[in-house]
Parts: sequence; structure tokens; C-alpha cells
Amino acid sequence: MKSSEKSILGEAARLLRPFWPIAAFATGMGTASGLATAWLLATINKALYTDGDVAAALLWTFAGLVALTLFGEITSDLGNSWIGQRVIASLRKDLVARIICAPIDRIEQYRVHRLVTSLTADVDTVSAFTFQFSSIAIAFAVTAGCIAYLLFLSPALFLIVAAAIVVGVAVNKIARQRGMRGFDEARRAQDDLQKYYRAIAEGAKELRINRDRRRRVHDAQIGTTIDRIRDVKIVAMRVFMTANAFDSAIFFIVVGLIIGLQGWFGIERTVVSGFVLVLLYVRGPINQVVGAYGSFANAQVSFSRVAQLSSEFANPEPHLLIAAPSSPPVAVETIALKGVTYAFPAAPGAEPFVLGPIDLTVKGGEILFIVGENGSGKTTLIKLLLGLYAPRDGAVLLNGQPVVAETRDAYRQLFSAIFFDYFLFDDLVMATGTSPAEIQSYLERLEIAHKVTIADDTFSTTDLSTGQRKRLALVQVYLEGRPIIVFDEWAAEQDPTFRRLFYEELLPDLKRQGHTLIVISHDDRYFGAADRVLRMEGGRILQDEAVVRRTTVGGEA
Repeated sequence: MKSSEKSILGEAARLLRPFWPIAAFATGMGTASGLATAWLLATINKALYTDGDVAAALLWTFAGLVALTLFGEITSDLGNSWIGQRVIASLRKDLVARIICAPIDRIEQYRVHRLVTSLTADVDTVSAFTFQFSSIAIAFAVTAGCIAYLLFLSPALFLIVAAAIVVGVAVNKIARQRGMRGFDEARRAQDDLQKYYRAIAEGAKELRINRDRRRRVHDAQIGTTIDRIRDVKIVAMRVFMTANAFDSAIFFIVVGLIIGLQGWFGIERTVVSGFVLVLLYVRGPINQVVGAYGSFANAQVSFSRVAQLSSEFANPEPHLLIAAPSSPPVAVETIALKGVTYAFPAAPGAEPFVLGPIDLTVKGGEILFIVGENGSGKTTLIKLLLGLYAPRDGAVLLNGQPVVAETRDAYRQLFSAIFFDYFLFDDLVMATGTSPAEIQSYLERLEIAHKVTIADDTFSTTDLSTGQRKRLALVQVYLEGRPIIVFDEWAAEQDPTFRRLFYEELLPDLKRQGHTLIVISHDDRYFGAADRVLRMEGGRILQDEAVVRRTTVGGEA
């Protein structure tokens, strides 16, 4: 068995393990329903050749088998549907938990569009298959029961049926292998399609002003990808349908041989009619089982992707989803990086970017500016300071104590951050005791009270300019009340007046309130607002110097 198939089976077994008693009962009832159906066909065949009136016992047998068939089918349907929906819900929760708890660098490497496709398309495909599973299981049981009855009726005639089954299975195995390749190719193309979907939503403005790019995205990228998915799925389904038609042809050939050669075999007419009756009936369940190959292959491809995602995020950070009581923040005296290094995987044809070794101490209550050219390592450095990345070598120290895996999440709770590529949540998470008047004062100070109100701890709108959205993010930071605040190019989208307000008023105010401020900035005109300026180049600290403020008569300049 291939390792991928083992991982799929292992993942399926893990998801089904909590429900195995109900699954066993539902499967047993489905099997009983299928066997009862085969017995019912035998009873009908017997009744057709009974001389005179049908005996009461036969009628009661008929009624009992009908009841067992219906009850088993309903029970199996309900049980498997119940299990299927809980397995899907469990799968969704499990994937979300794995993503939330995964190391940030793993999420960044996996890419957002692949995550979204697995969480939506793949899980939906598996979910759709679970709806069909119960009816497929019953059809399989009916088929098995009918085959057993055919063997009981006539072993000689059954040899013909068995030969047809062997040929049909062989053909369908070949078809399944070819079809799986098509579905797998289509699934890989869906990752690309998701990426292009994000591009037309997030890059709508750029597409409006560049006709050539717009046509390339529409025709060469999205159009071609959609056509490729369509074509490979059509070919895959054509393979399955051809195999199904071949199975039907074999079926009718078998029926014709039985009818045409009944005299040669010297078999009673009751046996022949029973054989034909059962074959005509079982054709439906057989077609259902065989026809399920397409949806099963599709579900198998999707489930393999889900299993792959689970495997990629199989080493979560500890304790991230455990409810922990709120505790007063630790007084921050120093945060230190001692010999810290971090390396990104190398892109094809390029050298890997390595940060460090870094030795740095951030003092509580200071304003530290981190500056440098693009790609110098500024953002990577603050992700290490924030505990978002675990250092490859060296250590992060809080007040002289190492930050380790078990304490890293508690350490992160000391920080609020607005990243350059920040995500603005529309709901608020606030420190205990925050008053509506305090919230309103922040909105007014940031000059957005005329556009945004807060009700039920939610912003009334986030549909604002980029600069105003960053001000809303700053409102969230104010309300969190964390001792350390990180700004990654926060002022880049602000107008000159508000940029000056940020550097000359907001930062000093936050410092007076006792916050430690770490600011990534390219605004060299305002470097004087810092206590220290740290200059990065090529993943190393090039310069670390204190800012000397000149004073004038009457106070600080």
C-alpha cells in the first residue's frame, strides 16, 4: 500500500474512531436490509411458481422482509448521515485548530490560496460523498446478498456471472486509475484557480487601469485554468461512463446467455426465472456501486489533500487553544535577543536569507526605531521579538528568563502589533473595564469618530481608506492595553499632518503611559522621536545608537 493511501486511511480511521459503535450498527442494519432484499426476491420468485393460493406463512414472510428491508435502510441512512455530518464538522474543526496552532512560518510557506481551497472545496467534496455513502453501502449489501442467492440457485449459472464480474472489476480498476489521475490534475489546477480568484478581488483597481494584464488574467490565467479543469474532468468522467456502459453490456450478455442456453444447461424454469429476476433487480444497485467510482475518486483526491494539510501542520504550538485565566501583564524591564539567527528556505536559484546572529536588548519604556532598506530583515526581526518565529539558534529573554515553547504564547500576550500587511478585525477585544467614553475619545483623537461608531463591541464599518483603517487598528491597540506596541510602517499611508501627529504626539503620549514602543519606519525626518535607532542591513544590525535630543530655553525641542 502506498504511503499516501496509508495516510488517507489513517486519517479516516482517526475521524471515525469516536463514532465506531454507531457506524457498526448502521452498517449492520444496511447489510441486513441488503440481505433481506435478496431474500425478498427469492420469496417473490417462489410465490410466482406456487400452485393455488399463496400460503399465509409466505405472505407473512414477505411482509416481514419488507419491514426489515425498509427499517434497515432507514436506520442505515439516518445513522450514516448522522455520522457523516459529525465527521465533517470534526474535520473542519480539526483543520481550523491545526491552522490556528501551526507555526507562522509554516502557514506562510503553505500559501493562503491552498489553505482556502482545502478548507472549502476539499471539505465540501468529502461532505458531498458522505451523503452518498449510506445509499452506496446499502447497494453494496444488496449486491452481495443477490450474488449469494444466485450462487444458491445454480452454481453452474453463477460461473457465468462470476466471470462477468471479474471482467467488469478489471475494467473498472483500469478506469479508476486513469480517472484518478484526471481528478488529481483537476484538483491541482483548483489551487491555481483560487489564487487567480484572489487576484481579481484584491487587484481589482490594478486590473481596471491595465488592459493587457486584465486580458491576461481573464483569458490566459483564469480562462485557461477553468478550461483545463473542465477538460480533464470530462475525460475522467468519460472513462468512468465508458466503463459503466461496458458493465451494462456484459450484464445484458449474461442475461441473454442464461435465457438462450437454459435448455443446454438443463436447469428448471423456476431457477432460470429466479436468476433473471435477481439479475434484472440487482442491475440498479450494481450500477450505483460502480457509478460511485467517480465521486469516490473525487473524494479520495480531496481527502488526500486534507490529509496532506493535516500532515503539514502536524506539529502545533502547545497550549494555544487551552482556555487560560487572564493574569496581570508582567512588568517589562528588558527583552533581549542573544545570538539569535533565523533562516528562510531558499527560493529556486537564490541563496537563502539568513538573519543574524543578532544581539539586541530592548529596554522597558523606550521608543526603539528599526530602520533599513527593504529586505534588510526588519520585519523578520520584529517577528522574532514578538515570538511569532522561533529562533533557529540563540535565545529570546524576557527580564533575563528564556522564552521557551511552553511560555512563548504567554510572552506574546505582552504585545500589540500593527503589521504592514495587517488584518483589521471588525470586532473589538478590549481590556477589562474599558468605558464607552474611553473608546469615543480614541475615535475622536484619531479623527474617525464622524465615520465609525461602536456597538456590541463591533465597528459600524471598516469600509474606509487605507490610512483610516490603520487608525481603526490603532484603536484596537489602545483598547488591548498591552505594555509593548509594535508599529510596522504604520504612518506610511497617513497624510503629512497625521504623520506628524503620530510621531510628535501619539508616540510620546504612549511612552508617558508606560508603553514600550518598537517602530519600523522609513520617515528619517522623524527619527528624533526615538530613544534609539537600530539600522539593519543584510540581516545584521549595522548600527545601534541613542538619539540625542537638543533642548531649547523653555524645554525639550
